[in-house]
Amino acid sequence: MQALILAGGKGTRLRPLTVYTPKPIVPVVNRPFLLYQIETLRNAGVTDITLSLSYQPDKIEHLLGNGSEFGVNLRYITEPSPMGTGGAYKFASDSLRETTVVFNGDILANLDLSRVIEFHEANKADATLTLVPVEDVSRYGVSEVDKTGRIVRFVEKPQGDELADLKVNTINAGIYILEPSILDMIAKDANRSFEYDVFPDILKRELPFYGYVMKDEYWLDIGTPANYLRAHHDFLAGKITGFEIETDAVSDIATKAEIDKRSVVGDDCTIKSGARILNSVIGPGVYIDEKATIENSVIWSHTRVSTAAEIRGAIIGRSCHIGRNATVGEGTVLGDKTTLTDYTKA
Repeated sequence: MQALILAGGKGTRLRPLTVYTPKPIVPVVNRPFLLYQIETLRNAGVTDITLSLSYQPDKIEHLLGNGSEFGVNLRYITEPSPMGTGGAYKFASDSLRETTVVFNGDILANLDLSRVIEFHEANKADATLTLVPVEDVSRYGVSEVDKTGRIVRFVEKPQGDELADLKVNTINAGIYILEPSILDMIAKDANRSFEYDVFPDILKRELPFYGYVMKDEYWLDIGTPANYLRAHHDFLAGKITGFEIETDAVSDIATKAEIDKRSVVGDDCTIKSGARILNSVIGPGVYIDEKATIENSVIWSHTRVSTAAEIRGAIIGRSCHIGRNATVGEGTVLGDKTTLTDYTKA
């Protein structure tokens, strides 16, 4: 069994964080995001993984290498032009001639993938989608299954009468198991979407098409700043389990600095006396000066927070400078190398 991670998006919704950092490797609790998906695959025994890239592919390959450090074998393909999710799957077909697990590149889930694989095999399915219940289905592809788990209807981003007519709240969770027969349905070198083209075609052909409904597992699309910050808060609150998190970093922390038990501080940080860090993630190499306060926030690597600055509910990119007595408020997102002068309010 193989895997394909669709990691070619530009991360437009997550800007300005993705101007210099491709979305698949933005740090989540100080680890490149893709490592969480790779860990999920590895835990299920799937170690042959292809990454389909498009935006700043060299940065991703340089960071992850051949995957041996993470117990997997990684190969890389780069789309010559945007091909859509289904088109990217077809483009990778030369190396995917067996059952393939496909991940959308912005999904965080503590899924026991081996159960989904067992479900797929037990039903002799050509395609299995993971599904998750949500309150607002209008932003997703909605799947309706019968009593056996077979998908009988798929509607992408329903609106109006179509939305009112739906009686289910299970949406496409962005993790699929596909047989080579699905590859054969997709035209080569064409822009095709799983959601708008491939899945409706599977239904039309009446192929064995099943949905595995996630119930107690954690699931989140991290593709917006709000959800990206939420993922960190959920990790710190213990809502996301089953992943390796680095908690024994070595940093220079003053005796009189206050860091609560939830917060995570990366390697080589300097945290001065009187600084307060509450429910936050601090990246490696960050310098936090005296009496600065960081609360409910994420700070990327090598940023400097000056004396008495206050950061609350914000995301601060790499190598930023926050001036003395500056205030950074809820919902603020600063891209890499941003400078806020002393006493700024953002």
